Amino acid sequence: MASTSEFRNGMALRMDGDLYFMVEFEPFKPGKGAAVVRTRLKNVKTGAVIDRTFRSGEKVDDVRLERRKMQFLYEAGGVYFFMDNESFEQFEVAPVVLGNAVKYLKVNNNVEVLMDDTTPLGVDLPIFVELLVTQTDPGLKGDTASGGTKPATLETGAIVQVPLFVELGSVLKIDTRTDTYVERV
Repeated sequence: MASTSEFRNGMALRMDGDLYFMVEFEPFKPGKGAAVVRTRLKNVKTGAVIDRTFRSGEKVDDVRLERRKMQFLYEAGGVYFFMDNESFEQFEVAPVVLGNAVKYLKVNNNVEVLMDDTTPLGVDLPIFVELLVTQTDPGLKGDTASGGTKPATLETGAIVQVPLFVELGSVLKIDTRTDTYVERV
């Protein structure tokens, strides 16, 4: 059990049988009455975000999560399959759980999966990934690195803005936190 004084962003807690991540919290002291903590909580299964207010000192059921190194195997029928690198056990993960990470998952890449016992809750991608450009408009003579940008489709289906000199077949380093081009590899 955790008190409201122990709240922090990213904390996992169980309420009404569902698991939630704390997106943000704000202690609030009205002019009259007891202090409260306003929170925004994201349901892990549905992705829905709710607002919830807790009285100061109220106890909640916090959940201890584990990070495991896993390898992305494949996607079939909208379900993503991962294998634990230590036990070789396979897990199915729904796209709702993966969120933005779906755009950068490449077969055989290693990622960290956030687990609650045997239930995958999320994926932490590496900060940078290297992906092949599968579709982009051709560059024009005289294009420079400081010129404009154009959209490029990567091998995972993600679309990022790249400099005009990037060509089809180039391998690019992409920042997964901001969805931006970093450099050619």
